[in-house]
Amino acid sequence: MVKQISQKEFNEAISSSEPVLVDFFASWCGPCRMLAPIMEEISNDITVFKVNIDEEDNIARQFNIMSIPCVICFKNGKEIARSIGFKSKQEILNILK
Repeated sequence: MVKQISQKEFNEAISSSEPVLVDFFASWCGPCRMLAPIMEEISNDITVFKVNIDEEDNIARQFNIMSIPCVICFKNGKEIARSIGFKSKQEILNILK
């Protein structure tokens, strides 16, 4: 299950020693809505969080989110990979490698 998180939960959420995916999205974004079911499916195997860039613009600025959807893979609190735009499940999983 994908959980939407806020600024106060963000740092703890990405601090895992296991890879964590964060989906930066907006409710008005068509490609973001298309990506949502894929992220739900991926969340069966890896931790996935969502950040609404309209509600959490500080996080979006911190990570230079210029286009959405943007999926960032974090490990130990550090960004290790990024995917911008709508991608297939396999393309999203490939950023974990």
